[in-house]
Amino acid sequence: MYLMRIGAPGAEKPVVRVDDTHYADVSDVTPDFDEKFFGAGGTALLAQPVADRIARGEVHAFAGERIGAPIARPHQILCIGLNYSDHAAETGQAVPDEPILFTKSPNTLIGPYDDVRIPRGSTKTDWEVELGVVIGKRTSYLDSIEEAHEAIAGYLVVNDVSERAFQMERGGQWSKGKSAETFNPAGPWLVTPDEIADVGNLGMWLNVNGVRRQTGITKTMIFDPYVIVHHLSQFMVLEPGDLINTGTPPGVGMGLTPQVWLQPGDVMELGIDGLGSQRQNVLGPR
Repeated sequence: MYLMRIGAPGAEKPVVRVDDTHYADVSDVTPDFDEKFFGAGGTALLAQPVADRIARGEVHAFAGERIGAPIARPHQILCIGLNYSDHAAETGQAVPDEPILFTKSPNTLIGPYDDVRIPRGSTKTDWEVELGVVIGKRTSYLDSIEEAHEAIAGYLVVNDVSERAFQMERGGQWSKGKSAETFNPAGPWLVTPDEIADVGNLGMWLNVNGVRRQTGITKTMIFDPYVIVHHLSQFMVLEPGDLINTGTPPGVGMGLTPQVWLQPGDVMELGIDGLGSQRQNVLGPR
């Protein structure tokens, strides 16, 4: 199943993508794809209503509506740093022994085609295509990695936009460089696990102004999504609808020689096999 939210910011309605041109409105089943929805069983609530609507032809054609993030603002956005061996190498840092955790402000979440704004005082705004993981039920102290499979509601494309000077040069506080407004485009849809043959073998890419900057594959992850969810559950309670950004492959601006940073007027395009693609225009500071 492919969950989407369409409509103006703050007024999105939940829908299920039927195909490239049609969707089923499920706003009468759930008001949003949020903590309450995922905690109550999530996509299991939608299976029969969606099947019935498709059978009756009660689907709608996409008509240029804005596509929002496929989940409502989560309780938390958790991020894993240096989780691709080839990305760690390009930044000159050691491969971590266990997942490196930092947080990102939940209000960074925007739609996949919304504008990204460079923050005030920025000199080193960067891009990062990542696999996002959404938690499907309240989770803590998982006994095994296998249990983590049941805790995941689905996967999506995220762009973990980062300001490297804020991140690296302002007291070592990674969250400072990750939490500016618009810094977490997500979507276009949340894909449930049954739709993905192998989450460990998904191609990833990102272009800036039509130039390929990142090419990667999830098989070079150091810690896969199940290991990450199991690990995090030992330190905190993961709530339904929480988002985890799982790290980026090589090709970020910080790792290039010479380094390259986003500028107003730039265009980022990115995607992951089976999860869709995004496009963002880059704006200058507010």
